Amino acid sequence: MNHLPHWWQNGVIYQIYPKSFQDTTGSGTGDLRGVTARLDYLQKLGVDAIWLTPFYVSPQVDNGYDVANYTAIDPSYGTMADFDALVAEAKARGIRIVLDMVLNHTSTEHEWFRQSLNKESPYRQFYIWRDGEPDALPNNWRSKFGGNAWQWHADSGQYYLHLFAIEQADLNWENPKLREEIYKMMNWWLDKGIAGFRVDAIMNIKKPLPFQDYPADREDGLCNVGGILGSQEGLRDFLNEMHEKTTKPHHAFSVGEVFGLDDSDISRFIGDDAYFTSIFDFRQNVAGQTMLGWYDCKVPTPDEYKECCFTSQKVSEGVGFFSNIIENHDEPRGVSHYLPEYAQNEKGKKLL
Repeated sequence: MNHLPHWWQNGVIYQIYPKSFQDTTGSGTGDLRGVTARLDYLQKLGVDAIWLTPFYVSPQVDNGYDVANYTAIDPSYGTMADFDALVAEAKARGIRIVLDMVLNHTSTEHEWFRQSLNKESPYRQFYIWRDGEPDALPNNWRSKFGGNAWQWHADSGQYYLHLFAIEQADLNWENPKLREEIYKMMNWWLDKGIAGFRVDAIMNIKKPLPFQDYPADREDGLCNVGGILGSQEGLRDFLNEMHEKTTKPHHAFSVGEVFGLDDSDISRFIGDDAYFTSIFDFRQNVAGQTMLGWYDCKVPTPDEYKECCFTSQKVSEGVGFFSNIIENHDEPRGVSHYLPEYAQNEKGKKLL
């Protein structure tokens, strides 16, 4: 691998959720101008790049991760001119902009999905539709948001798949035309001068075929297929193609939200010629976590935390770089996760 340091190897990337960051209009909702207004402060903090959570047009069923238009700014956040100004002002301060890219699903208000409701439309194949009856599901897959992962559409007599909210229809990555539209959109943003992408829920894009039942993991008879999804060999083909057609020719940064990766497969996921520049290191984030998930965890001991960090360094040595994280929008605050109550003060926070 190239040993000359890239900006991100020693960089600090600061996540901003625009909705709650800075309101410049008095609407009660943060906006892109609010981010621009705080760039001097972020520069003083030593921030090298800003990761912006989704600000695209969205009905906000899942806080913007239900995208209704990938190339338009939701009016609550401002305009495209506001975004262009943010990129320019950030660049003037040596700060890069990284966009959150949601590629597993779109909002059911996206024009692609609206068109797909017509069984004769080519957009039908942009999503995953399966036969069934109103009281007979295509299979027993569970949505990550609870309940089954299929929604009945009476007018066309089929179900569509949603691994997340009902209003978030899963995209059909098996369709090369869909993939080309995705790559076209990503390159459009890269051509506007952004530094790269944080790629959301990327391990879910390849579905196990055929769409069969799996052993139930709860009394409701449904199965969480999350672990099965990430193990699909065809996923690697999709990730490689995306890299070759988007981030690689632009020499762009990319960080994948990757879960359940076997350490032996790490060289395919991070490095100068891998699918991503980096992936999040969740090893320490799940330390102390129970089966109930992110928000039910005990404070890890110093030895547990060190073991996580040292293991990650050994796994990635000579291969590539993990992105070390304290917290993100899916997790409890790092202060309450990692620090005992007596250490939840200014010194403890700076230590973190």
